[in-house]
Amino acid sequence: MNGPGGISQKDQEIADELLAELRRKGKLLSEHPPITEPVSAFQVQVGGNHYKDFQIQPTEFIHINGLGFLQGCIIKRICRYKQKDGLKDLQKIKHEVDMLIELEGYR
Repeated sequence: MNGPGGISQKDQEIADELLAELRRKGKLLSEHPPITEPVSAFQVQVGGNHYKDFQIQPTEFIHINGLGFLQGCIIKRICRYKQKDGLKDLQKIKHEVDMLIELEGYR
């Protein structure tokens, strides 16, 4: 059975033994963090947590539903406006809706 990072327990034991031997001989140049499970990009957010705390991130919703650029911008801003830029985000949403109306030929 594979452990964290998809490495078998036997392979992990061999790696640990080799590292221990290198440490004893003083030939280990640097310490490496333990192998861990890969983290999904959707579990991490750079610059806050206004997206990753949703049950489904706006990016996932936009991608799954094949939405266009302006639709995606509107979705992400409407999801975050209370946690991020408030009125400024709402004004951007209004502007993006106006652009979408024009691009779709309704004006």
